[in-house]
Order: sequence, then structure tokens, then C-alpha cells
Amino acid sequence: MNSLCEKGKQNNKTMIDFEKGNGLVPVIVQDFQTLEVLMLGYMNEEAWQKTQTEKKVTFFSRTKNRLWTKGEESGNFLHVKSYHIDCDQDTILIKAEPVGPTCHTGSRSCFNTEFNQNFLLELERIVNNRFEFPTEESYINRLRKRGLNKIAQKVGEEGVETVIAALAETETDLINEASDLIFHLIVLLRAKGLSLETIAKNLESRHQ
Repeated sequence: MNSLCEKGKQNNKTMIDFEKGNGLVPVIVQDFQTLEVLMLGYMNEEAWQKTQTEKKVTFFSRTKNRLWTKGEESGNFLHVKSYHIDCDQDTILIKAEPVGPTCHTGSRSCFNTEFNQNFLLELERIVNNRFEFPTEESYINRLRKRGLNKIAQKVGEEGVETVIAALAETETDLINEASDLIFHLIVLLRAKGLSLETIAKNLESRHQ
């Protein structure tokens, strides 16, 4: 459990200013792996305590005028992985693992974006899942079984093909080859026990 503000960290009950919003605070829920924003809701102090105790996101429904655990009817719960309080102590950010789609319409998010802007992280999750739960028909599993040398070789091949596409082929070819390169690079990172998060932190530190 985390907070962006160190003050008030010792007391979870008083660190959130429920009084500022007449007993309610807005809560943003993100997918803990892809970081996609899934939904926005509101909590009162009772909903916040229930969320912490049960590790499932529970809101205060302003329309039903009662506590409402996301997924209590559909089974599409939001399992809490971590939370962060903003510096004014009046907004909560929860990173959660969604079970099924979050939106009542069946969409993964309540926000109708054109595409999943964090699909690379979603792809990394798929790759991790293939490593942990291999199936015979999975290309990732077949590649994994051929060993690290083969995976690294594929990254090299795709890198060369990307360069060729950039210099001598169409934009569509470049997009396809670059996609193949990134996919195989994610597989290579997973094979070496690394992640996109590790790369992002390294790039951020080098940028500073």
C-alpha cells in the first residue's frame, strides 16, 4: 500500500479528507498491469474501510444510496493491488486487477477510448501468461521451448527486417516489422526475467 504523500501515512483512517467533499471522495481505478483507467467512483469512509478489509473495490453508490462492491452482481470484481492518495488527501487512486470487463456494457473500461493506449503492457501480460501457463498451440510456448538463443536470434532477425522495411518498403511493411520486433523483444525480456517496467525506469533515469 502506497501514498504519494508521506504525511498521514501512519493513520489510514485520517489520511483521507472525507469532510472536504461532504463525506465522499472521488476514486480513480486503474488496471495495475496496463495502467489503463477503468472507471471513476466515489467512496465514503465506510466504503474505504470495506475496500481495505476485503481487498475488493467498494464504492458508495449515490443512486442506490448504499455501499456497492463492484462486481457484486456480475462477478467482475476489482481486486486491490495498491492505492495512492493525492497530495490534497481528497482523491484516491487504486490500482486493481479486474476480473472480466469493468463497464456494465461489457467493455474493459468505462471510458470509450479509440484503442487500448497501453496495449504494450497488455501484450506483456499475455506473454507472461503464456510463460506461466504454456499450451502446445501457443507460438510463445514453442519459441520458449527452443531456448534463449533462438529467442534472441528472432529479435535480431526482426530488427534487420525492420531496418529493411524502413529503407526500402512501404509504411505498412514498416509497421508490421516494427510490431514483430517489439513483440519478440518483450518475449526476450520475459525469458531473461525482465519487464517493460524495468526498461521504462532505466529510460527515465537516463532522461534525467
